[in-house]
Amino acid sequence: MDKVREKLALLRVESDAASAKLEEAHTRIKQLEQESLQKEQEIQSLTHRNSLLEAEVEKLEQRVQDSKLAADDGDGQRNAAENLQRKVALLEEELEQNDKNLRETTEKLRQVDVKAEHFERKVATLEQERDLLERKLEEMTDNHAKAKRELEEVIGQLDNL
Repeated sequence: MDKVREKLALLRVESDAASAKLEEAHTRIKQLEQESLQKEQEIQSLTHRNSLLEAEVEKLEQRVQDSKLAADDGDGQRNAAENLQRKVALLEEELEQNDKNLRETTEKLRQVDVKAEHFERKVATLEQERDLLERKLEEMTDNHAKAKRELEEVIGQLDNL
């Protein structure tokens, strides 16, 4: 009977540990979902900024072409064209950097999604384990009650002798 109690206590400890793991997994999932939402917002922001920069690059390229046509008029026009070309180069570099950031953020988002799926599967596994432990506990409780009744019957019969 002490062994049954010890097993019950052990099962309770395991059940409590599984519940704690489950809570941790839920907390981690919420955190990962929040990070995923932040990454999506960052992607949207970078995409918008990227489109604005592309539009500005197109405008500047047009101005560079206009400046090249007007460069025949003098050195002042050449300086303006050079300045615009430098500005275009800087904007293109910034555009490339934003594209790189967008790709990195997208990759991180994919990794977060993979981790979230992993934790969801882990939560499902832990829930199954918990359900199995609860069924075992119920069975052991029923067996314990049955054994107790049988013991009381035997004691009653011995008393009658």
